[in-house]
Amino acid sequence: MTPTPSTDATPVTSENPERKRLYWHSRRGMWELDLLLVPFLDSCYDRLDEGLQADYRRLLEEEDQDLFVWLMRREPVTDASLQPIVQRIIEHAENGSLDQFKGL
Repeated sequence: MTPTPSTDATPVTSENPERKRLYWHSRRGMWELDLLLVPFLDSCYDRLDEGLQADYRRLLEEEDQDLFVWLMRREPVTDASLQPIVQRIIEHAENGSLDQFKGL
């Protein structure tokens, strides 16, 4: 029997330091951002193409206050190249189940 590749999200484990780092940086310390970023990382990141994954990593370098106003749609994203990933995160939050927040 040939194993099939898993489509599940990559778990946060000590064997996967890159995933741990992404998870750590997605936990911002601002509850509203945690509720948006961590579930997106868990559910969507692995299915993104390399360009959007790179955009997500760049987005995590931004200040919390900037992320907050962009993800809450209070201000436009100042770097237009980040708009697609911001939009994906917003869409995931709007269409996602509230069950994803139970573990936070």
